[in-house]
Amino acid sequence: MTLLDKYILKQIAITLLFSLIALCIIFVIVNLLESLDEFLDQNATFMTIIKYYIYFLPEILKLLTPVAMLISTLFSVGRLSTNNEITAMKSGGISLYRIMLPVAFFSVILSFAQLYFNGWIVPAANERKIEIEQKYLNKASGGGQIFNLYFRDNPTRNVVMQYYDSQQKTGNKVAVEEYTSQAEPRLTRRIEADKIRWDSSASVWKLVNGIERLYPDGAVDTRRFDTMNYSLNLTHGQIIELKRSTDEMNFDELWNYITILKRGGKDVRKQVIEYYGNYAFPFANLIVILFGVPFASIRKKGGLAIQMGAAMVISFLYLVFTKVGQTIGYSSDINPILAGWMANIIFFVFALINLVRTRT
Repeated sequence: MTLLDKYILKQIAITLLFSLIALCIIFVIVNLLESLDEFLDQNATFMTIIKYYIYFLPEILKLLTPVAMLISTLFSVGRLSTNNEITAMKSGGISLYRIMLPVAFFSVILSFAQLYFNGWIVPAANERKIEIEQKYLNKASGGGQIFNLYFRDNPTRNVVMQYYDSQQKTGNKVAVEEYTSQAEPRLTRRIEADKIRWDSSASVWKLVNGIERLYPDGAVDTRRFDTMNYSLNLTHGQIIELKRSTDEMNFDELWNYITILKRGGKDVRKQVIEYYGNYAFPFANLIVILFGVPFASIRKKGGLAIQMGAAMVISFLYLVFTKVGQTIGYSSDINPILAGWMANIIFFVFALINLVRTRT
């Protein structure tokens, strides 16, 4: 790494740090103004509010890092251009591509770091944040007693519980229906029970005090039972996972959650596209520097205002294209991976066109 590379990286890193701090402070202040009344109504202490925003900070960083990367690129390279340092570098035979090299390398490292951060650190922090929201901000709870639980255990079996107590591992007022096939469903068996318990030692469900009805050839055979072992694909732990917010799941847990839904016969195309979109989002850090460096390397009237305006426009368009690409994927036969990465692909192509057209 040359002295010039270190100089450029230092400019980018310092500006990125200040950009992140400034954007996070603005975000927290705006959110605090919206939520302060609810915190005060619930008698939340000062330390509780501090903890809430500490746990909220990783989610904020997840959203704002690409924006801060774009701002730092525009400001840093723009300052080099304003001070005629870019001109001096080009006069010394250094092309714009070579100037971009340390910035691109830095953005790639940052993208992979943010991928891990978004996929595993943010969900862990969100879990603690959501606990505070449930207590002080009147947000719905996903733990404890889970009411009106309905799921497809497989494509031909439906299970309904009036509520499920995750602490006692017990469900109340249970109904299980089994059908002949997914294409031509005809009811073949229905079980109604007062309770269903998860036997951890045997890893099996036990139905308590119920009625079993079989429907062979249009007839009805009925029998009562005190207890019955019943095999469900879904375990106690997986039921808890189904009621967790996807914001609390790391990427591995999210994929397992999607697999459970798919096994039950649910259309998971939307969830799969969003899953791949989560992988694509951190690499916006690389795309924004492909826009930012060529744009900022040319001196423009307006200085700071132009740089700030450009950062906001590019960030807004990227977010719009992200949602548009995913929406197109929901309603079409586009490969889910392509749909999740569509915004990145489109912006990467435009960034390369912009880079090629810029005088290097």
